[in-house]
Formats: sequence, C-alpha cells, structure tokens
Amino acid sequence: MEEIEVKDSNGNLLKGGDAVTVIKSLKVKGSSSVIKQGTVVKNIRLTGNAGEIEGKVEKTMMVLKTEFLKKS
Repeated sequence: MEEIEVKDSNGNLLKGGDAVTVIKSLKVKGSSSVIKQGTVVKNIRLTGNAGEIEGKVEKTMMVLKTEFLKKS
C-alpha cells in the first residue's frame, strides 16, 4: 500500500500523534457549535485521505480538513 502524504496549510508533513492548531474559526456541520481559531487538536489520526485528519475537539471525535490546520 502506498503511503499518503498529509500536509497542513503551510505544507508541513503531518503524521499520526501530531498536534495541530485551527487557523480559522469553523462551523461544525449538523450542529450550532463552532471550533474557534487557535484551538489545539492533540494526538491526531490520519484517515487515508490526504485532505483530512481525525482528532478530538472538546471530547468529540471530528474529521477536519487539513487546509484549516497548522502543525503545532
């Protein structure tokens, strides 16, 4: 299986277990909540899609687009 390169908004390589910071406030689909700019998501997991990662935000597992994240 080919390894997929997952990069943040600045082009830095991400790997499982990294911490990332949200660079723009994001609305959560299907909810009225917002993930605020500057929120740190620790211990991320790669999804197999180069444009997405999984991470826990406020005790809820969410899939986040890498274009709105930067490596911490």
